[in-house]
Amino acid sequence: MNNSNNQRWDALLPLLRLEGTGSQKFLHGQTSADLMAAEKDSLLRSCWLSATGRLRALLEIRLDKDGADVLVLAGNSNAVAKGFEQVIFPADQVRLQPINTIRRLQRLDQLKPGQAPQVSLLLPDEPLPKHWAAMEQANKEQVERWRLKQGLPLEPGEINGDTNPFELGLAAWVSLSKGCYLGQETLAKLANSGGIKQQLRYWQTDSPLAVGQKLITRQPKEGASNRAGVITSAMQDPESTGSLGLALVRHQSLAEPELFEEEDSTKVCLSIPRGFEPPSRSD
Repeated sequence: MNNSNNQRWDALLPLLRLEGTGSQKFLHGQTSADLMAAEKDSLLRSCWLSATGRLRALLEIRLDKDGADVLVLAGNSNAVAKGFEQVIFPADQVRLQPINTIRRLQRLDQLKPGQAPQVSLLLPDEPLPKHWAAMEQANKEQVERWRLKQGLPLEPGEINGDTNPFELGLAAWVSLSKGCYLGQETLAKLANSGGIKQQLRYWQTDSPLAVGQKLITRQPKEGASNRAGVITSAMQDPESTGSLGLALVRHQSLAEPELFEEEDSTKVCLSIPRGFEPPSRSD
């Protein structure tokens, strides 16, 4: 198998463009990252949340002197645009442009928790720079395998309106110190109370499993349920007859190195995704 370090993830993704002097302040209040501390032309990872802190989309934001580009890495771009439109007022000095398309290039490195990827954004018809052209373009299967090992959430499995960034290991995408923003109060409470009820885990097994299948523990605590989690992403392992993927595992089962599929007791081995970062306390 090819070394992923020599591969690029090459994709066309939706891009929202905000024009106006108030773009930075607006995005600061509507997304989870500290936009006021961001440098112009740098790419900042951020979450778009519900008022209750549920993850709705993953964004990459690039500020410039005229406004901001908002790339929707995961989630529904139309929902993001509609959500922004509903809270933009004349005093904000922001204009939202129609959704466009951008070409996003990412080197498929094995990223540590909190480590930002190497990314470039190009116009769809823009020539490929030489250092990107020198890399092999990863196919869909290779990108998906990398995503699963890293623990990068996608819809609908991990981003479905019921999960929050801390369950998905996205602490690096969230600022707990920048002040008020949509969903901030809930996330601050979760970080400080340790009230996160489930976490994302990478899994492997020798048998095929599918999204939605339930995981159980064979030795639940006295009086507790044996239900331990659910498969959220799955693919056939190209190196074996088994499968691999992501699962949301209940807090009480996180210390267990293996769980079992509910119906046929298939053993499922668990590990923490490479990019998973838990929250630190905000106080």
